[in-house]
Amino acid sequence: MKANIGCFDRILRVVLGVALIALVATGTVGWWGWLGVIPLATGLIRFCPAYALVGFKTCKTSHCSVK
Repeated sequence: MKANIGCFDRILRVVLGVALIALVATGTVGWWGWLGVIPLATGLIRFCPAYALVGFKTCKTSHCSVK
């Protein structure tokens, strides 16, 4: 599985995911905030299945590999 998420995209996904999960934990938002697990997971593994389906990637070719 090759990475298709670049550095900026990865950071944005992780921050958004953590923020949504934190909002659920504090009771600020409802159950839908648990959807933050999706961007968090894709940011951590650097692979987005939706990007793969459409052939899109935000990473540079030389840096795209998951070890």
